[in-house]
Amino acid sequence: MNQSIDNKKRTDRSERGSLPSQAEIRQEVERFLGYKGSREKVQLAFFGGNFLGLEQDEISALLLAAQELADEKKIDSIRFSTRPETITQQRLELIAPYPVSTVEIGVQSMDNRVLEMARRGHTAEDTIRAASILRSYGDSKKSPIFETGMQMMVGLPGDSDETAIDTAQRIASLEPDFVRIYPLIVLEGSLLARWYREGRYTPLSLDSCVQLVKKLFLIFEKHNIPVIRMGLQASDLLQDKLSMLAGPWHPAFGHLVYSELFFDRASDLIKKEFSAARITPSDKIITFTVHPDSLSRARGDSNHNIKRLKERYPSTEFKIRTDETLDRDDMQINLHSVADGKPL
Repeated sequence: MNQSIDNKKRTDRSERGSLPSQAEIRQEVERFLGYKGSREKVQLAFFGGNFLGLEQDEISALLLAAQELADEKKIDSIRFSTRPETITQQRLELIAPYPVSTVEIGVQSMDNRVLEMARRGHTAEDTIRAASILRSYGDSKKSPIFETGMQMMVGLPGDSDETAIDTAQRIASLEPDFVRIYPLIVLEGSLLARWYREGRYTPLSLDSCVQLVKKLFLIFEKHNIPVIRMGLQASDLLQDKLSMLAGPWHPAFGHLVYSELFFDRASDLIKKEFSAARITPSDKIITFTVHPDSLSRARGDSNHNIKRLKERYPSTEFKIRTDETLDRDDMQINLHSVADGKPL
């Protein structure tokens, strides 16, 4: 059900024949290092499957290949994704001698009914147990050896806004170091594709998915847990219309979510300022100030945020300017009179 649609080398046991060889791993690292630009640290990532679910000799072979690259100072550390039920004391002892820094758990949902309908093969209790094992592994007097990330998925069969929000809250209570949020996409040839055609599964629309993920983002933000990715990474598979059957796919899904967050902040600032000044937003100029890196998010996709504000306040002119001294998530507002341009 939870198919890998990442364009990286897969580490799924069902794809054992496609596991990357030592030569392929080295070639991929060399290709990456050939790109121009400065970089502080380089991590070798094994994503798209169930790393600790591989056979022990397969895990060791992949880690040995990575160890050689670390010894040559070409990479600094290793990260991988795996299913929660594969995280055991014995498996962590297997990887401990290697420079593994980050373990990402494919949680997907903390609702056992949803997990069962999606045929995930694990339970919410498996995730809780995995988080505890990772947190306590090694010397308890020191910080955890492994940085822990958690991946959740929205739009699973049987899922709803309520169960997704509950999942986010339960994940936050486990205090991961970071989170990724993925929307479920229907791929041709999958069981989900058959259910979709039979009318047994209806994917989220893009707009409803963006609105839901926005709520989830705010939950993690409240708990100071970084959301390092929202949406699936673009790949040849996702861009092939014959392979992608349905679902809330967008090449800049995360940008859409951030734009919604900025629109909400802009709307709240307008209401607050107008209420405080006891004026109405007519014949006024409203200028928002954001960090340069947040300019496109503030404007929205195809200037969508400005267009919506104009529809809401047709007699108001909206402008956006940048200020490098602001934080990337900050937004300031200034009101001016159209007649004389003076601040209100």
